[in-house]
Amino acid sequence: MPATIRDVARASGVHISTVSRTFSAPHLVNPETRNRVLACAEHLGYRPNRAARALITGRTHNIGLIIADIANPFFPPLIKAAESQARQRDYHIFIADTSEDPAVEEDLVHALAKQVDGVLLCSPRMSNSLIEQLSREVPLVVINRQVTGLPAVVMDVGQGARLAVEHLTGLGHRELALLGGPRGSWTNREIRRAATAAARAADATLTVLGPNPPTEGGGVAMAEQVRRAGATAVLAYNDLMAIGLMEGLDSLGLRVPQDISVVGIDDIALSRLTRPKLTTVATPTAAAGRTAVDMLLQHDGSSSARAGRGGGRTGTTDDRRTTAQVTLQTELVIRDSTGVGPAATAGRSGAATPADPGPNRHPDPGDATAATPEVVAS
Repeated sequence: MPATIRDVARASGVHISTVSRTFSAPHLVNPETRNRVLACAEHLGYRPNRAARALITGRTHNIGLIIADIANPFFPPLIKAAESQARQRDYHIFIADTSEDPAVEEDLVHALAKQVDGVLLCSPRMSNSLIEQLSREVPLVVINRQVTGLPAVVMDVGQGARLAVEHLTGLGHRELALLGGPRGSWTNREIRRAATAAARAADATLTVLGPNPPTEGGGVAMAEQVRRAGATAVLAYNDLMAIGLMEGLDSLGLRVPQDISVVGIDDIALSRLTRPKLTTVATPTAAAGRTAVDMLLQHDGSSSARAGRGGGRTGTTDDRRTTAQVTLQTELVIRDSTGVGPAATAGRSGAATPADPGPNRHPDPGDATAATPEVVAS
């Protein structure tokens, strides 16, 4: 028969309430007593009932993590990092997949609201006004999205897109294409904004093709349009689309990078396995997962959070409803899928020397050929 809280109290010589506090609010228990209770619990194999503890503390020690597409290899590193960080804080994570559907996102937030202490909303497709409304129901931290008045962890994809375009124009490309991502994506808007500005600054033309599903199939389907656009270099919304585009271009008899250079965003594991290996913008997904968990739990003891499951918010100020934002830097990883463009071949003035990656740009450390990008580019 499993050990009970009474067994632990009897063995450690304390009241049942002290055992309860040891697990629910250990900072309120004398360290010597706490260590004795924990030792007895470990010896007896006692495990606290989380549901019962939630009734007492108002906290479930559960977190919801809602992501856009669990099949996208961008998300697993973020999920694993968030789970690991949560476990260190004695929290569990419930993962839910929306299949890029904003209506499903909304339903999931409602469903999780009374079962978790907060929700991490990753790459949401809902409107800002709806996200803000849902934050009154349950504490939210938004990942890869900026919503006024809500804490957020964003990866600076705008910076990454600028680095990618500067890399391509530095190689002599003046006719560029951008494969856009899904409609309603904040990341897609940031990429487009930054890429457009960088192309304009380099006196290059940028043709935006999209919106598109952020999948390998979405990239394959755009190969013919890229050819018709006359682009000599392409920046894709993510690595999956870039990999699909390379497949599609190959089926059309076009070579990468000899005929068309391709750059992705995310630096997923597959980007190092393609032939040619994919030049991409590395995004710190694992760091985003850890940071989002910390941000959600930093005010875990707030009375307003506990009131949220007890019949609605009180007038107490909720510290989570701030404009707190953490921005994580991205960087360009130069591999084999980018090469010199027509302007560089023709000796057009103003083309940067491709041998110098520059700040926030570096050849892939795991690729011996990438250590001399000028050779790859020739």
